[in-house]
Amino acid sequence: MPAHIVQTRFPQTAEALACYDAIVISDIGSNTFLLQNRTFYNMDIIPDALQLIADYVAEGGGLLMIGGYLSFTGIEAKANYKNTVLAEVLPVDMLDVDDRVELPQGCKAVNTAVEHIITQPFSEWPPLLGYNKLIAKENSQVLAEINGDPLLVMGTYHKGKVCCFASDCSPHWGSPQFLQWEQYATFWCNVLHTIKK
Repeated sequence: MPAHIVQTRFPQTAEALACYDAIVISDIGSNTFLLQNRTFYNMDIIPDALQLIADYVAEGGGLLMIGGYLSFTGIEAKANYKNTVLAEVLPVDMLDVDDRVELPQGCKAVNTAVEHIITQPFSEWPPLLGYNKLIAKENSQVLAEINGDPLLVMGTYHKGKVCCFASDCSPHWGSPQFLQWEQYATFWCNVLHTIKK
């Protein structure tokens, strides 16, 4: 769902989340989940949506976070997931500061786990134009790197599977070559198939 309707449409109970095979978070800051209008304007006490996501993953749900200006730590640290419960869930450590790495010249990722179901279908990535700088946690699996940093990282959280893609699935970090890549749909389908319940 688009960021502007998360406040009104995101599930408010564990039972409502349980019907989904996976949750994908991309370019939506933590405040959209945590500081909803009902709390901001009316001081209503409501469920912590990020805690609901953490509990969902712990019970076997899948989680994918895709990079962008409002993912991970984000521009001017405004995405701020490092200071939320998802910092424990994600298979990466996030920076305390603006984590964006801009690559206007383009940069191709390199597979580091060539036999994994996600990276096995292709040996070469199209160029990407940037990413969020992350640090892979000790028990995670880095499937691809970009510019010497983790790009695609898999991990687990209790019963659930979690994946981080440090670049974006759309412009501007997602270059035209990436968006038109013949493996684009297969790549995302394989990611979701790997993490889903």
